[in-house]
Amino acid sequence: MEMNENQVEAIVRQVLNNLSGTSASGSASSAAGGPIPKTAHVAMLTSLEHFEIKEFPMPEVGDDDILVKVEGCGICGTDAHEFKRDPFGLIPVALGHEGTGEIVKMGKNVKVDSAGNSVKLGDKVVTCMIFKDNPDITMFDLNKQNVGGADVYGLLPDDDVHLNGWFSDYILIRGGSTFFNVSDLDLDSRILIEPCAVLVHAVERAKSTGILRFNSRVVVQGCGPIGLICIAVLKTMGIAEIIAVDGNEGRLEFARKMGATGSVNFKDYKGAEEMAKAIEAQFGGHLADFAFQCTGSPAGHSNIYKFIRNGGGLCELGFFINGGDATINPHFDICSKEITTVGSWVYTLRDDLRLLKERERHRAAHEGTDYRQVSAEPDQRGLSEESGHDRSEDRGNAGLMTAGGSERSRQDG
Repeated sequence: MEMNENQVEAIVRQVLNNLSGTSASGSASSAAGGPIPKTAHVAMLTSLEHFEIKEFPMPEVGDDDILVKVEGCGICGTDAHEFKRDPFGLIPVALGHEGTGEIVKMGKNVKVDSAGNSVKLGDKVVTCMIFKDNPDITMFDLNKQNVGGADVYGLLPDDDVHLNGWFSDYILIRGGSTFFNVSDLDLDSRILIEPCAVLVHAVERAKSTGILRFNSRVVVQGCGPIGLICIAVLKTMGIAEIIAVDGNEGRLEFARKMGATGSVNFKDYKGAEEMAKAIEAQFGGHLADFAFQCTGSPAGHSNIYKFIRNGGGLCELGFFINGGDATINPHFDICSKEITTVGSWVYTLRDDLRLLKERERHRAAHEGTDYRQVSAEPDQRGLSEESGHDRSEDRGNAGLMTAGGSERSRQDG
């Protein structure tokens, strides 16, 4: 079942309505100089499509732990799937994994974040993966540690701490977790770090094929937040020709604002072959060199091969749960066209670090400029045309939920 913006909005409204009017009962002195309540409120998914605001005692903060006051959290398509179907079997669960907040208490052993940057009370942080199979792993020897063996706050089984997701007013970041100091970013930008890391990882996977270059013609199918961020990342890397594919005209308009040079509304065509002809026409008689499949729809995966030229490439990153089987013809769709396909699954610590370092580079180069505008400028350092390929030849939050009961909507993933 596909999620739409109305279903995601229902999650936001249910949580915010339940949170409104809640208040802490009693408080204790905080090392940050402000009161820490004796209890915390968690929007707990207790059954399908039903949240309850639970009140739990504030847990003890261990020597390696951090207590964070939540300031905001994105609503991901994964949250929507869990809300509707519980595909991970987590209920009861505290959802929310695109969150950020302020450190209000920390253990004596906590000195730096996972990138080695110093942290103190009052700093703003985001979380990354929890490597349960290897808690001593660092971002400098991770390799493929995102593939299995990792947890994430907001998708953890409930335990005696309960403050395990960002849909709450406090979250306890346990020792051994990965987190980053992002105090120099505004709230919306901090919330976007996690989904942006997903796309940094996907683009790195795509580059590993040797096919994606700055002069490539690229199709991005699915213009929810993941697809839109994909377009923005590609545009930043200097890719000039991007066609967005979706069935929602509002999303396609947003995609063009993000940098897509063309768009195809699949509702205007009878099948994949007609859509392929429309894409070919917009690329001046060429199919795509590379495609990103971001929908999580089996039908979307089945169609995408028709949009790619012989010898082209595909990155599939839309499936974060079991969405069902896709029907393809291995001979016509893959073998005879020699399509190189890679899958992309969430992200690694190094992807988060790359994203944060890129932010610092932009800030240093454009001090005094809004970095969110700078990020739309082409940067061709990440891609090359070293092969000399002749182009004349064949060549999915959703919404934002913020503390205090405010709501900001954006397209669903």
